[in-house]
Amino acid sequence: MSTAPEGKKKTGLSRRALVKAAGWLGLAGAMFGAAKTAAQTASGADGSAVSDAISGFFQQHYQRMGPEEVVAAIARIKRNAQRKFGVDIEVGNEPPLPDVVFGYALNISKCKGTRKCVEACVAENNQNRDTPIQYIRVLEIDQGSLDLNESDHYYDADSVPRPGKVYLPIQCQQCDEPPCVKACPVEATWMEPDGITVVDYDWCIGCRYCMAACPYWARHFNWSEPAVLSQQINRDTHYLGNRPRPKGVVEKCTYCIQRTRKGRLPACLEACPTGARVFGNLLDPNSDIRYVLENKTVFRLKEELGTEPKFWYYTD
Repeated sequence: MSTAPEGKKKTGLSRRALVKAAGWLGLAGAMFGAAKTAAQTASGADGSAVSDAISGFFQQHYQRMGPEEVVAAIARIKRNAQRKFGVDIEVGNEPPLPDVVFGYALNISKCKGTRKCVEACVAENNQNRDTPIQYIRVLEIDQGSLDLNESDHYYDADSVPRPGKVYLPIQCQQCDEPPCVKACPVEATWMEPDGITVVDYDWCIGCRYCMAACPYWARHFNWSEPAVLSQQINRDTHYLGNRPRPKGVVEKCTYCIQRTRKGRLPACLEACPTGARVFGNLLDPNSDIRYVLENKTVFRLKEELGTEPKFWYYTD
């Protein structure tokens, strides 16, 4: 039986525990460093699926990556697309255009509920076809009412518009005070200088807090690997936009960032058969969107929440 004082016995055990813990931490640190070095080496060497997966695990947040890291990340995205879909895609990284803040307006009196905008959005943004993820939701509402709680999200009609009905498409409102951004615990989503709220799909942890925070149903969880046929893949993509997303992340509309940052219009606008949609630069006094805002009676959804949407509705 030991005769050492109780205090000394505790100190000795504590030291042994600390030494043991330090050893394990040192080993873990060494393994982490070795794995990271191996991943960086391998990703530049053979680009195999395993090395790409390891490199992706250690990938930095998009906003903190240097130019070389972005190039390496894009190369991995392109290789993964080739493995999954058998196609070569382009992954752009165009920055926000200077002196541009994008805004959208929609003429409710012109919308006839054809959902052509939805179809174009799905095709343009490489959305899952098996369990449909649709960034645009078209609501059918009784004429004279704007009670969204009484609207039909899943109307199935032989022809539209139906008598006594009006149609209200809803998508990401690109808020100036986006609650989704505030809710994200890992800062995987943020608003860009051109007003578009984006997601780093490699940084998203799939917690879905942003979905709960969004009052417009504009965020969608990817429950499975994207099911898109190779011939359906839109190969013109953007790092923060329509590139293929992995399983387990939240995705959203980005005003077709792969198009609009190149001076093109969103796919939903080009597909609209009635000309109900207007898009443009809010900072340009001669733009179509500014004309609407200055000459029409416009309103925004749920303005009382203080989200400051950059998406307006109006009627003739």
